[in-house]
Amino acid sequence: MNKIKILLIIGFCFTFSGMSGQSKIVAERYFNEFAYVKSAQLYGDIVKKGDSSQVTLQRLADSYYNNADVTEAQFWYALLFDKYKVQLDSEYYYKYGLTLNALGEKELAKEMFSQYALLEKDDVRAKQVLLGLVEDENNITYNNITNLDINTSYSDFNGFVKDSSLFVFSTQPFSGKSKKIYKWNRQPFLNVYKGNIGEDTQLSELDYLKGDVNTKYHEATLVISKDGKTMFFTRDNYHGKKLRKAKDKTTNLKLYRADLEDGEWVNERELPFNSDEYSVGHPTLSLDEKELYFVSDMPGAIGETDLFKVILDIDKNQYGIPKNLGSGINTEGMEMFPFISEDNTLYFSSNGRFGFGLLDIYKTDLNNKEENKVYNLGESINSNMDDFAFTLKDENSGYFSSNRTTGKGDDDVYSFGSTSPCLQSIVGVVTDSLSKSILPEATVKLIDASGKVLKEVLSDVGGNYTFTKVACDSEYTIIGSKLDYVSDQETVVTNSERGKVNQADLVLKALIVGNEIVINPIFFDFDKYIVRDDAEYELEKIVTVMNNHSDMVIKIESHTDSRGSKAYNRELSDKRAKFTQYYLYTRGIAKARIESAIGYGEDQLLNNCDDANTNNCSEEKHQRNRRSKFIIVSGGTNVTALDPSVAPLHKVDKKPGKN
Repeated sequence: MNKIKILLIIGFCFTFSGMSGQSKIVAERYFNEFAYVKSAQLYGDIVKKGDSSQVTLQRLADSYYNNADVTEAQFWYALLFDKYKVQLDSEYYYKYGLTLNALGEKELAKEMFSQYALLEKDDVRAKQVLLGLVEDENNITYNNITNLDINTSYSDFNGFVKDSSLFVFSTQPFSGKSKKIYKWNRQPFLNVYKGNIGEDTQLSELDYLKGDVNTKYHEATLVISKDGKTMFFTRDNYHGKKLRKAKDKTTNLKLYRADLEDGEWVNERELPFNSDEYSVGHPTLSLDEKELYFVSDMPGAIGETDLFKVILDIDKNQYGIPKNLGSGINTEGMEMFPFISEDNTLYFSSNGRFGFGLLDIYKTDLNNKEENKVYNLGESINSNMDDFAFTLKDENSGYFSSNRTTGKGDDDVYSFGSTSPCLQSIVGVVTDSLSKSILPEATVKLIDASGKVLKEVLSDVGGNYTFTKVACDSEYTIIGSKLDYVSDQETVVTNSERGKVNQADLVLKALIVGNEIVINPIFFDFDKYIVRDDAEYELEKIVTVMNNHSDMVIKIESHTDSRGSKAYNRELSDKRAKFTQYYLYTRGIAKARIESAIGYGEDQLLNNCDDANTNNCSEEKHQRNRRSKFIIVSGGTNVTALDPSVAPLHKVDKKPGKN
């Protein structure tokens, strides 16, 4: 074995024993560029080599968390908390809690949220995460909340808006009617009233509902068909003479139907799925009026009371079999007071979710039948008491009821206005930097100021992408990536102008040009052949391309400028080529896939900057000759793995080494 080879082997062993530090620098650089798939791979490899330090585990877990891979994030956060819980910043309790919550680990998530709230008492999110709120990305702010003049010291709560009237249910005594007292709250029984809505959302004096709907017992919560001819309403199980009771001696609620004749509601009769043994009430109609939604504790209920629906034909007075809305909406607690808006959003109240008080108001989009995501309406409308009976008057205002302590009586009716969030959009075109051609099917990500990936889209056939409903007065990073291209990113800072369209074009640089893998120049320190961390960063692009194309074989060439002796330059460049080759081996590239790694010194200059002209050439011209080339010998036509920035995250072997 000659002296040069012995020195090379000794140099390789010595240098690579200390390369974990450089690897961390490279992994950190990819992480800071939001290349979370790549950073997850690199930090995962670092862990497999035995480094499970706090920073490494944090970055690995965060890489998965920021790219929404909650399953992998949960595993690494769990290990992080197991080893370093005392040293962790409060933010990790927040992120781990959200991760657990997304995986259905509600109790453990609540623990994390509670710890976060204790550590960050002044943080707005502290109360929210402690209560387990799921934020709506387009959350509306409810304002101008006003206690109505018609409220009394009794229980008053609202129904829904029909034409220019609001139906109200109240225990206030009505002249000429029975003042029978309800034992549970020592107040008279509920009756149905109606008030005309003024321009300021206040109501005129309430009118006792005409007809046969009101009795000496409870009547409340109703819905009226669009043609105004049919009412569905809730009443105690009362049939003209006495209350009917269940086997346990309790009186349940039932749903009734009534018809409008000559301005009065008459001909009331109960619906066929009622029962003496359970309650049915709180009706609302679907937009097409082919389904009746209601509340019940009938057999099949998940909790104390659930939301159900039943198919109906109003004209034929026919009803199907009641169907539970399922565990995506119903909880082990009480779901009550459903209302369906004109955009097909189901609003309801529940005490079975972590909220701001007892009953909170929630919503779910009925147009999205697959997800059934439920959102709390937030602290701008919910209080620490009961909040319920949400209904809209129009797109920007409505009514709800609450027994909050600032009211006039037991339950009060409140009006509200609402303000939609200030939203903008971000659009752009993705193109190739060399050919200037458009790039369809490029992956474009929207990332917030914390580094979290919010949305991900593909550019269309024209290379266009669009992100709608991005918040005003916010900062976003837009990253575009595509197989065998270097990613590009732009920063977009939105202002306070509603509806503004922000332009952010992305230009991607091809990694394969002709028969070469083209990366930025690999720099070595003067007179050295050790791979620097900035060179490692570039070489990871070679790793990515070769992983994209499992049949690709390359050869490595290293060249110098003419300064120095020919023999020295040839030896130095050969060491650099072979060291580069060895680095690729350490990153999992099979030896058979690198045909050769040869240094040519100054033998293949690209210009006339040879020994005779060395002093006449600028540094820029000399730099052109100092280069490494990665030439594709074969393969590379059949893609067998997607670019990491597009593909599912690399799964790390869950066997981390010891410190």
